[in-house]
Amino acid sequence: MKIPRAAVAGSFAALLFGVGLTVTASRAADQRGATPPAAATPAAGNRQAESGRFPQRPFLRQNLDKLTWTATEGNKLGVQTAVLDGDPSKPGFYLIINRFPPGVMSRPHTHPDERHVLVVKGTWYTGEGANWTPDKTVGLKAGDYMRHPAGGVHWDGALDEEVLVAISGYGPTSANVVDGGELFGRSRPAR
Repeated sequence: MKIPRAAVAGSFAALLFGVGLTVTASRAADQRGATPPAAATPAAGNRQAESGRFPQRPFLRQNLDKLTWTATEGNKLGVQTAVLDGDPSKPGFYLIINRFPPGVMSRPHTHPDERHVLVVKGTWYTGEGANWTPDKTVGLKAGDYMRHPAGGVHWDGALDEEVLVAISGYGPTSANVVDGGELFGRSRPAR
């Protein structure tokens, strides 16, 4: 039986965002500038990655245009990250969205955790291995999915348009650049 690609992408997106967009009360409160009610704060030790269940937390809906964006890894090329759930620097599940401006890609690097990526907007270009060759990439369009194995050398980003990708994994995570240089570089000349 052949399953339509759109159905698979839609199902994964619903699963990923159904899990991820229910941001913890404290993180949501930080973005709204409010203090969460004490009853909504999960008890210590009630972490889904360890117990196989989700702590009690309220429904939350967020709009992409209202997220809090910060410079990814301190770069100066315009790559930004918005944290939707968890904290990538701490143990446990996290869900982030990375925004790549046109002409900017990450350079060959690894992560200690397996990561799952869904393209939200644009065409995201990906490559594997230690040789950074932006002209020899595989393009993935909105709705497409890619898994990065833990420790797998890869690079990715945008060529001619802005790209948004949702990334989930279990932290703590980090990016370890293969040659020790900057994490991001220009895949195309600056406009």
